[in-house]
Amino acid sequence: MADNTDDAQPPAADESIASVVHGYWDPGPEPRLRVDDPGELIAALPALIEFVPERSLVVVVLRRPAAPGSNSTIGPVLRFDLGQDGGKRRLAAAIASAVAGICAAEESTEVLAVIIDDRVRQPRRTRTPGGAKAWGALIAAFAQHLAGDEATLKDAWAVPAIQARQRWWSLLDTDHQGTLPDPTTSMVTFTYVLNGRPIYRTRSQLTDMVAQDQDSAQEVAAHLEDAAGYDGYVAAIRRADPDGYRRRALERVLYRVADLDSGAVPTARQMAELAVVLRDRMVRDALLALAVGEHAAVAEQLWVTLVQSLPSRDRAQAAVLLAYSAYVRGEGSLAGIALGAALETDPSHSMAILLETALRSGMRPQELRRLAHHALRITDDLGIDLGPIQH
Repeated sequence: MADNTDDAQPPAADESIASVVHGYWDPGPEPRLRVDDPGELIAALPALIEFVPERSLVVVVLRRPAAPGSNSTIGPVLRFDLGQDGGKRRLAAAIASAVAGICAAEESTEVLAVIIDDRVRQPRRTRTPGGAKAWGALIAAFAQHLAGDEATLKDAWAVPAIQARQRWWSLLDTDHQGTLPDPTTSMVTFTYVLNGRPIYRTRSQLTDMVAQDQDSAQEVAAHLEDAAGYDGYVAAIRRADPDGYRRRALERVLYRVADLDSGAVPTARQMAELAVVLRDRMVRDALLALAVGEHAAVAEQLWVTLVQSLPSRDRAQAAVLLAYSAYVRGEGSLAGIALGAALETDPSHSMAILLETALRSGMRPQELRRLAHHALRITDDLGIDLGPIQH
Protein backbone atom coordinates (compact mmCIF):
# COMPACT_ATOMS: atom_id res chain seq x y z
CA MET A 1 0.00 0.00 0.00
CA ALA A 2 1.21 3.51 -0.75
CA ASP A 3 2.45 5.59 2.14
CA ASN A 4 -0.17 7.93 3.58
CA THR A 5 1.81 11.11 3.03
CA ASP A 6 0.36 14.55 2.36
CA ASP A 7 0.98 14.13 -1.37
CA ALA A 8 -0.20 10.54 -1.54
CA GLN A 9 -3.38 9.62 -3.34
CA PRO A 10 -6.05 7.60 -1.51
CA PRO A 11 -5.00 3.93 -1.49
CA ALA A 12 -6.56 1.58 -4.02
CA ALA A 13 -7.54 -2.04 -4.64
CA ASP A 14 -7.85 -4.39 -1.64
CA GLU A 15 -6.01 -2.00 0.66
CA SER A 16 -8.43 0.80 -0.21
CA ILE A 17 -10.47 2.60 2.36
CA ALA A 18 -13.41 0.73 0.83
CA SER A 19 -12.43 -2.91 0.98
CA VAL A 20 -11.75 -3.24 4.65
CA VAL A 21 -14.91 -4.74 6.16
CA HIS A 22 -13.32 -7.73 7.81
CA GLY A 23 -15.87 -9.51 9.87
CA TYR A 24 -19.13 -9.63 11.72
CA TRP A 25 -19.37 -10.67 15.35
CA ASP A 26 -22.33 -13.04 15.64
CA PRO A 27 -21.49 -15.75 18.19
CA GLY A 28 -25.05 -16.55 19.27
CA PRO A 29 -26.19 -16.24 22.85
CA GLU A 30 -22.78 -17.03 24.41
CA PRO A 31 -20.11 -15.88 24.92
CA ARG A 32 -20.83 -12.16 25.10
CA LEU A 33 -18.07 -9.75 24.22
CA ARG A 34 -18.22 -6.79 26.56
CA VAL A 35 -17.47 -3.62 24.66
CA ASP A 36 -16.96 -1.80 27.99
CA ASP A 37 -13.84 -3.93 28.65
CA PRO A 38 -11.16 -2.48 26.32
CA GLY A 39 -8.58 -5.17 27.10
CA GLU A 40 -11.00 -7.95 26.17
CA LEU A 41 -12.09 -6.15 23.03
CA ILE A 42 -8.54 -5.41 21.85
CA ALA A 43 -7.44 -9.01 22.55
CA ALA A 44 -10.35 -10.22 20.40
CA LEU A 45 -9.40 -8.15 17.34
CA PRO A 46 -7.23 -10.84 15.65
CA ALA A 47 -10.22 -13.18 15.70
CA LEU A 48 -12.56 -10.47 14.44
CA ILE A 49 -10.39 -9.50 11.47
CA GLU A 50 -8.80 -12.94 10.89
CA PHE A 51 -5.19 -11.93 11.46
CA VAL A 52 -3.05 -10.08 13.99
CA PRO A 53 -3.10 -6.41 12.95
CA GLU A 54 0.06 -4.32 12.97
CA ARG A 55 0.41 -0.59 12.31
CA SER A 56 -3.32 -0.43 11.88
CA LEU A 57 -6.38 1.52 12.86
CA VAL A 58 -9.22 -0.85 13.63
CA VAL A 59 -12.74 0.57 13.79
CA VAL A 60 -15.60 -1.36 15.40
CA VAL A 61 -19.12 -0.34 14.38
CA LEU A 62 -21.64 -0.72 17.21
CA ARG A 63 -25.13 -1.85 16.36
CA ARG A 64 -28.02 -0.34 18.25
CA PRO A 65 -29.35 -2.30 21.25
CA ALA A 66 -31.96 -4.85 20.20
CA ALA A 67 -34.25 -3.81 23.05
CA PRO A 68 -34.47 -0.97 25.58
CA GLY A 69 -32.01 -1.54 28.40
CA SER A 70 -29.85 -4.00 26.43
CA ASN A 71 -26.29 -3.35 25.33
CA SER A 72 -24.93 -2.41 21.94
CA THR A 73 -23.55 -5.28 19.88
CA ILE A 74 -20.57 -5.46 17.57
CA GLY A 75 -21.21 -5.13 13.87
CA PRO A 76 -18.73 -4.75 11.02
CA VAL A 77 -15.07 -4.49 11.98
CA LEU A 78 -12.78 -2.49 9.71
CA ARG A 79 -9.00 -2.26 9.49
CA PHE A 80 -7.05 0.59 7.91
CA ASP A 81 -3.33 0.56 7.18
CA LEU A 82 -1.59 3.39 9.01
CA GLY A 83 1.40 3.28 6.67
CA GLN A 84 4.03 5.92 7.37
CA ASP A 85 3.84 9.19 9.26
CA GLY A 86 2.22 12.15 7.51
CA GLY A 87 -1.07 13.04 5.82
CA LYS A 88 -3.17 12.39 8.94
CA ARG A 89 -6.00 14.78 8.10
CA ARG A 90 -6.40 13.39 4.59
CA LEU A 91 -6.37 9.84 5.96
CA ALA A 92 -8.77 10.72 8.79
CA ALA A 93 -11.27 12.22 6.35
CA ALA A 94 -11.14 9.19 4.05
CA ILE A 95 -11.53 6.74 6.93
CA ALA A 96 -14.38 8.74 8.44
CA SER A 97 -16.19 8.79 5.09
CA ALA A 98 -15.91 5.00 4.74
CA VAL A 99 -16.97 4.37 8.33
CA ALA A 100 -19.89 6.79 8.08
CA GLY A 101 -21.21 4.97 5.03
CA ILE A 102 -21.21 1.67 6.85
CA CYS A 103 -22.75 3.27 9.94
CA ALA A 104 -25.57 4.51 7.74
CA ALA A 105 -26.12 1.03 6.31
CA GLU A 106 -26.17 -0.41 9.83
CA GLU A 107 -28.31 2.44 11.19
CA SER A 108 -25.56 2.91 13.76
CA THR A 109 -24.31 6.15 15.30
CA GLU A 110 -21.41 4.92 17.46
CA VAL A 111 -18.01 3.39 16.78
CA LEU A 112 -14.91 2.37 18.72
CA ALA A 113 -11.34 2.72 17.47
CA VAL A 114 -8.04 1.05 18.29
CA ILE A 115 -4.58 2.14 17.17
CA ILE A 116 -2.14 -0.79 17.01
CA ASP A 117 1.37 0.46 16.29
CA ASP A 118 4.76 -0.53 17.63
CA ARG A 119 5.84 3.09 17.22
CA VAL A 120 3.46 4.42 19.89
CA ARG A 121 4.63 4.84 23.45
CA GLN A 122 2.48 5.41 26.47
CA PRO A 123 3.44 8.80 27.94
CA ARG A 124 4.81 8.87 31.45
CA ARG A 125 2.56 11.75 32.32
CA THR A 126 -0.46 12.71 30.27
CA ARG A 127 -1.96 16.12 30.88
CA THR A 128 -4.36 15.94 27.96
CA PRO A 129 -6.04 13.04 26.17
CA GLY A 130 -3.90 11.41 23.52
CA GLY A 131 -0.48 9.99 24.14
CA ALA A 132 0.09 8.52 20.70
CA LYS A 133 1.44 11.76 19.25
CA ALA A 134 0.64 11.83 15.54
CA TRP A 135 -1.86 8.99 15.79
CA GLY A 136 -3.62 10.83 18.61
CA ALA A 137 -4.01 13.70 16.15
CA LEU A 138 -5.40 11.24 13.61
CA ILE A 139 -8.02 10.04 16.10
CA ALA A 140 -9.00 13.61 16.92
CA ALA A 141 -9.40 14.45 13.22
CA PHE A 142 -11.26 11.19 12.64
CA ALA A 143 -13.72 12.00 15.44
CA GLN A 144 -14.24 15.49 14.05
CA HIS A 145 -14.98 14.25 10.53
CA LEU A 146 -17.19 11.47 11.88
CA ALA A 147 -19.27 13.96 13.86
CA GLY A 148 -19.94 15.80 10.61
CA ASP A 149 -21.62 12.62 9.38
CA GLU A 150 -23.74 12.34 12.53
CA ALA A 151 -21.73 9.48 14.03
CA THR A 152 -19.82 9.45 17.30
CA LEU A 153 -16.47 8.04 18.31
CA LYS A 154 -17.48 6.49 21.62
CA ASP A 155 -13.94 5.59 22.71
CA ALA A 156 -10.47 5.04 21.30
CA TRP A 157 -7.38 3.28 22.60
CA ALA A 158 -3.75 2.75 21.62
CA VAL A 159 -1.58 -0.33 22.09
CA PRO A 160 1.90 -1.14 20.68
CA ALA A 161 0.98 -4.74 19.79
CA ILE A 162 -1.77 -7.25 20.48
CA GLN A 163 0.12 -9.49 22.85
CA ALA A 164 -0.42 -10.69 26.39
CA ARG A 165 0.52 -8.13 29.06
CA GLN A 166 0.89 -5.25 26.60
CA ARG A 167 -0.21 -1.94 28.04
CA TRP A 168 -3.16 -0.16 26.42
CA TRP A 169 -4.43 3.35 27.16
CA SER A 170 -7.33 5.52 26.13
CA LEU A 171 -6.83 8.33 23.66
CA LEU A 172 -9.89 10.13 25.03
CA ASP A 173 -9.71 9.55 28.78
CA THR A 174 -6.38 10.26 30.49
CA ASP A 175 -7.11 7.95 33.43
CA HIS A 176 -8.26 4.91 31.44
CA GLN A 177 -5.55 2.31 30.86
CA GLY A 178 -4.82 -1.35 31.48
CA THR A 179 -3.08 -4.56 30.41
CA LEU A 180 -4.12 -6.93 27.64
CA PRO A 181 -5.12 -10.50 28.51
CA ASP A 182 -3.67 -13.32 26.41
CA PRO A 183 -5.39 -13.03 22.98
CA THR A 184 -5.07 -16.80 22.45
CA THR A 185 -7.31 -17.46 25.46
CA SER A 186 -9.97 -14.93 24.46
CA MET A 187 -13.47 -16.41 24.40
CA VAL A 188 -13.94 -14.75 21.02
CA THR A 189 -10.85 -16.50 19.69
CA PHE A 190 -12.03 -19.77 21.18
CA THR A 191 -15.44 -19.41 19.55
CA TYR A 192 -13.99 -18.61 16.13
CA VAL A 193 -11.47 -21.45 16.21
CA LEU A 194 -14.16 -23.85 17.41
CA ASN A 195 -16.24 -22.86 14.39
CA GLY A 196 -13.33 -23.57 12.04
CA ARG A 197 -12.37 -19.95 11.39
CA PRO A 198 -8.61 -19.54 10.90
CA ILE A 199 -6.69 -16.74 12.57
CA TYR A 200 -3.48 -15.85 10.74
CA ARG A 201 -0.34 -14.46 12.34
CA THR A 202 0.04 -11.79 9.66
CA ARG A 203 -1.92 -10.36 6.77
CA SER A 204 0.80 -11.55 4.39
CA GLN A 205 -0.32 -15.12 5.02
CA LEU A 206 -3.64 -14.19 3.44
CA THR A 207 -2.07 -12.42 0.48
CA ASP A 208 0.24 -15.39 -0.08
CA MET A 209 -2.83 -17.60 -0.29
CA VAL A 210 -4.03 -15.83 -3.44
CA ALA A 211 -0.64 -15.06 -4.98
CA GLN A 212 -0.12 -16.49 -8.45
CA ASP A 213 2.41 -19.28 -8.85
CA GLN A 214 4.12 -18.35 -12.11
CA ASP A 215 5.43 -21.86 -12.80
CA SER A 216 1.99 -23.44 -12.31
CA ALA A 217 0.36 -20.74 -14.42
CA GLN A 218 2.73 -21.48 -17.30
CA GLU A 219 2.01 -25.20 -17.07
CA VAL A 220 -1.73 -24.59 -17.15
CA ALA A 221 -1.42 -22.10 -19.99
CA ALA A 222 0.26 -24.75 -22.11
CA HIS A 223 -2.95 -26.82 -21.95
CA LEU A 224 -5.52 -24.07 -22.44
CA GLU A 225 -5.74 -24.23 -26.23
CA ASP A 226 -6.33 -27.98 -26.25
CA ALA A 227 -8.80 -27.71 -23.38
CA ALA A 228 -10.78 -25.05 -25.23
CA GLY A 229 -10.75 -27.18 -28.38
CA TYR A 230 -12.29 -30.14 -26.58
CA ASP A 231 -14.71 -27.99 -24.59
CA GLY A 232 -17.81 -29.02 -26.55
CA TYR A 233 -19.66 -25.73 -26.16
CA VAL A 234 -19.88 -24.99 -29.90
CA ALA A 235 -21.15 -28.50 -30.61
CA ALA A 236 -23.76 -28.12 -27.85
CA ILE A 237 -24.98 -24.84 -29.37
CA ARG A 238 -25.24 -26.48 -32.79
CA ARG A 239 -27.38 -29.19 -31.17
CA ALA A 240 -29.43 -26.48 -29.45
CA ASP A 241 -28.44 -28.05 -26.13
CA PRO A 242 -26.62 -25.37 -24.07
CA ASP A 243 -28.14 -26.79 -20.87
CA GLY A 244 -26.60 -30.16 -21.65
CA TYR A 245 -23.19 -28.53 -21.96
CA ARG A 246 -23.60 -26.64 -18.71
CA ARG A 247 -24.77 -29.74 -16.90
CA ARG A 248 -21.67 -31.66 -18.01
CA ALA A 249 -19.48 -28.65 -17.16
CA LEU A 250 -20.84 -28.48 -13.61
CA GLU A 251 -20.38 -32.23 -13.22
CA ARG A 252 -16.75 -31.82 -14.29
CA VAL A 253 -16.18 -29.26 -11.54
CA LEU A 254 -17.94 -31.46 -8.98
CA TYR A 255 -15.67 -34.36 -9.96
CA ARG A 256 -12.66 -32.17 -9.24
CA VAL A 257 -14.14 -31.16 -5.88
CA ALA A 258 -14.67 -34.81 -4.99
CA ASP A 259 -11.13 -35.71 -6.10
CA LEU A 260 -9.66 -32.90 -4.00
CA ASP A 261 -11.70 -34.05 -1.03
CA SER A 262 -10.05 -37.45 -1.38
CA GLY A 263 -6.59 -35.91 -1.52
CA ALA A 264 -6.02 -35.76 -5.29
CA VAL A 265 -4.62 -32.39 -6.43
CA PRO A 266 -5.80 -31.41 -9.93
CA THR A 267 -3.27 -31.68 -12.73
CA ALA A 268 -2.32 -28.79 -14.99
CA ARG A 269 -4.50 -30.28 -17.74
CA GLN A 270 -7.47 -30.60 -15.39
CA MET A 271 -7.04 -27.03 -14.20
CA ALA A 272 -6.97 -25.84 -17.80
CA GLU A 273 -10.27 -27.66 -18.38
CA LEU A 274 -11.75 -25.96 -15.32
CA ALA A 275 -10.52 -22.58 -16.56
CA VAL A 276 -12.42 -23.09 -19.80
CA VAL A 277 -15.52 -24.26 -17.93
CA LEU A 278 -15.51 -21.14 -15.76
CA ARG A 279 -15.58 -18.91 -18.84
CA ASP A 280 -19.29 -19.68 -19.13
CA ARG A 281 -20.97 -17.09 -16.89
CA MET A 282 -23.95 -19.28 -16.05
CA VAL A 283 -21.68 -22.12 -14.96
CA ARG A 284 -19.63 -19.79 -12.80
CA ASP A 285 -22.76 -18.26 -11.26
CA ALA A 286 -24.16 -21.72 -10.55
CA LEU A 287 -20.98 -22.61 -8.66
CA LEU A 288 -21.69 -19.86 -6.12
CA ALA A 289 -24.14 -22.33 -4.62
CA LEU A 290 -21.24 -24.47 -3.39
CA ALA A 291 -20.47 -21.78 -0.81
CA VAL A 292 -23.59 -22.68 1.19
CA GLY A 293 -23.55 -26.43 0.64
CA GLU A 294 -21.98 -29.37 2.42
CA HIS A 295 -18.93 -29.23 0.12
CA ALA A 296 -18.18 -25.53 0.82
CA ALA A 297 -14.82 -26.07 2.50
CA VAL A 298 -13.30 -28.34 -0.14
CA ALA A 299 -14.75 -26.21 -2.95
CA GLU A 300 -12.98 -23.21 -1.45
CA GLN A 301 -9.74 -25.20 -1.44
CA LEU A 302 -10.24 -25.78 -5.16
CA TRP A 303 -10.79 -22.05 -5.78
CA VAL A 304 -7.57 -21.27 -3.89
CA THR A 305 -5.69 -23.79 -6.03
CA LEU A 306 -7.08 -22.26 -9.21
CA VAL A 307 -6.37 -18.68 -8.12
CA GLN A 308 -2.76 -19.68 -7.55
CA SER A 309 -2.42 -21.64 -10.78
CA LEU A 310 -4.56 -20.11 -13.52
CA PRO A 311 -3.01 -17.65 -15.96
CA SER A 312 -4.35 -14.46 -17.43
CA ARG A 313 -7.99 -13.40 -17.11
CA ASP A 314 -9.13 -16.93 -16.26
CA ARG A 315 -7.74 -16.33 -12.78
CA ALA A 316 -10.41 -13.70 -12.09
CA GLN A 317 -13.26 -16.24 -12.24
CA ALA A 318 -11.70 -18.44 -9.57
CA ALA A 319 -10.86 -15.39 -7.44
CA VAL A 320 -14.49 -14.29 -7.49
CA LEU A 321 -15.66 -17.73 -6.40
CA LEU A 322 -13.10 -17.66 -3.60
CA ALA A 323 -14.16 -14.16 -2.56
CA TYR A 324 -17.81 -15.10 -2.43
CA SER A 325 -17.13 -18.26 -0.44
CA ALA A 326 -15.10 -16.26 2.10
CA TYR A 327 -17.62 -13.44 2.23
CA VAL A 328 -20.64 -15.58 3.11
CA ARG A 329 -18.62 -17.10 5.97
CA GLY A 330 -17.93 -13.61 7.30
CA GLU A 331 -14.23 -13.65 6.37
CA GLY A 332 -14.05 -10.18 4.89
CA SER A 333 -10.25 -10.01 4.87
CA LEU A 334 -9.85 -12.98 2.55
CA ALA A 335 -12.82 -11.84 0.49
CA GLY A 336 -11.28 -8.39 -0.01
CA ILE A 337 -7.88 -9.78 -0.96
CA ALA A 338 -9.43 -12.22 -3.43
CA LEU A 339 -11.50 -9.42 -4.97
CA GLY A 340 -8.34 -7.36 -5.29
CA ALA A 341 -6.77 -10.22 -7.25
CA ALA A 342 -9.85 -10.55 -9.46
CA LEU A 343 -10.01 -6.84 -10.29
CA GLU A 344 -6.27 -6.60 -10.84
CA THR A 345 -6.63 -9.36 -13.43
CA ASP A 346 -9.90 -8.11 -14.93
CA PRO A 347 -10.86 -4.56 -13.84
CA SER A 348 -14.23 -4.77 -15.63
CA HIS A 349 -15.32 -8.07 -14.04
CA SER A 350 -18.98 -7.43 -13.22
CA MET A 351 -19.33 -9.97 -10.40
CA ALA A 352 -16.12 -8.79 -8.75
CA ILE A 353 -17.36 -5.20 -8.92
CA LEU A 354 -20.71 -6.25 -7.43
CA LEU A 355 -19.08 -8.07 -4.53
CA GLU A 356 -16.61 -5.26 -3.88
CA THR A 357 -19.50 -2.79 -3.76
CA ALA A 358 -21.25 -5.01 -1.22
CA LEU A 359 -18.07 -5.15 0.85
CA ARG A 360 -17.65 -1.38 0.61
CA SER A 361 -21.15 -0.79 1.95
CA GLY A 362 -20.82 -3.35 4.75
CA MET A 363 -23.51 -5.68 3.45
CA ARG A 364 -23.95 -8.54 5.89
CA PRO A 365 -22.91 -12.02 4.74
CA GLN A 366 -26.41 -13.36 5.38
CA GLU A 367 -27.85 -10.89 2.90
CA LEU A 368 -25.36 -11.97 0.25
CA ARG A 369 -26.53 -15.57 0.52
CA ARG A 370 -29.32 -14.57 -1.85
CA LEU A 371 -26.86 -15.02 -4.70
CA ALA A 372 -26.28 -18.61 -3.60
CA HIS A 373 -30.02 -19.31 -3.58
CA HIS A 374 -30.25 -17.91 -7.11
CA ALA A 375 -27.37 -20.21 -8.04
CA LEU A 376 -29.23 -23.16 -6.55
CA ARG A 377 -32.16 -22.46 -8.85
CA ILE A 378 -29.76 -22.67 -11.80
CA THR A 379 -28.40 -26.03 -10.65
CA ASP A 380 -31.91 -27.33 -9.99
CA ASP A 381 -32.99 -26.34 -13.50
CA LEU A 382 -29.96 -28.20 -14.88
CA GLY A 383 -30.75 -31.30 -12.82
CA ILE A 384 -27.68 -31.03 -10.56
CA ASP A 385 -28.11 -31.90 -6.88
CA LEU A 386 -25.56 -30.16 -4.64
CA GLY A 387 -26.83 -31.72 -1.43
CA PRO A 388 -28.17 -30.00 1.72
CA ILE A 389 -27.71 -26.31 2.43
CA GLN A 390 -25.75 -25.05 5.44
CA HIS A 391 -27.51 -22.47 7.58
